[in-house]
Amino acid sequence: MIWLTWRQHRRQALAALITFAALAAFLVPTGLAMRHTFATLGLPDCLRQLSSGGGEFVSTGTSDTCGTALKQFKNEYGTLSTATILLVVLPLLAGLFWGAPLVAREVEQGTHRMIWTQGVGRRHWALVKFALVGGAALLVSVLYGLAVSWWYTPLAQSGNGRFGTFAFDIQGVAPVGYTAFAVLLGVYAGTVWRKVLPAMAATLTGFVAVRILLTALARPNYLPARTLTFPVRGASPTMDPALGNWVVSQDVRDATGKVIMANAQVGCPPQDATCAGLSEGAYNLVRYQPGDRFWLFQGIETGIFVVLAAVLLYLALRRLHRIA
Repeated sequence: MIWLTWRQHRRQALAALITFAALAAFLVPTGLAMRHTFATLGLPDCLRQLSSGGGEFVSTGTSDTCGTALKQFKNEYGTLSTATILLVVLPLLAGLFWGAPLVAREVEQGTHRMIWTQGVGRRHWALVKFALVGGAALLVSVLYGLAVSWWYTPLAQSGNGRFGTFAFDIQGVAPVGYTAFAVLLGVYAGTVWRKVLPAMAATLTGFVAVRILLTALARPNYLPARTLTFPVRGASPTMDPALGNWVVSQDVRDATGKVIMANAQVGCPPQDATCAGLSEGAYNLVRYQPGDRFWLFQGIETGIFVVLAAVLLYLALRRLHRIA
């Protein structure tokens, strides 16, 4: 079974190897260049001094001390953050091209009948294939998560933050959970539709739907967000870029606490009597997740997707007995 599984999936393995080599060819030189520039500009010491004040947020005057160097770094490498949009789809590709054909192609071509009548039971066949293909996918996802985490560190420290859109999804252990879910979703879809293209379509739809729902609705609420309030008049605090805090929401409220401007923040000089027409006592309210919760959030989200993958594995094994 091991030899047969290798023969059947060696093309996917070769494609994965080529993809990872191309990814490394992009990550290594750009990552080394970013780290060299980051150190040359003196940003490690600057950000260390900035965060030594002990606050989640710092005054505008304090943050301006690193402004010139940060601006120069972002002007040179800020466009690289757009690469995260491409990197985020890699776990989905594993589900589409490794998971979905795993059962669907065998059934569609009828080769499962020959295997299951040669002394190899369905469960044994499934467990060997799932273990080898799934294990290879998870190994690649671990290497991918570690490599991208190393590469993204200078961008995160320069103010993009590890919680940024798409940035959270490509770092740490989260890609492992996404990959396990995508592959098992593809396997389960193959036991339901039993043809490769419909199984791939179902995998794509299901993966995107679950990811969007969890990212938009669940992730901001894994832990209660912290709040910061400050008046609309006077100096406004800004996020310390070295900490990478994630602003979940911000709005302007009147003295009674009623929201008068959603998704906004207002700052006026103390001598401004009108202050954009806001009443006396108006203030800003910011809800945010501290940057030091990144790994905890990674663990929570990875755990959710691992549980979903385990459920899909159980359902896929049950459905195998319904295939003629």
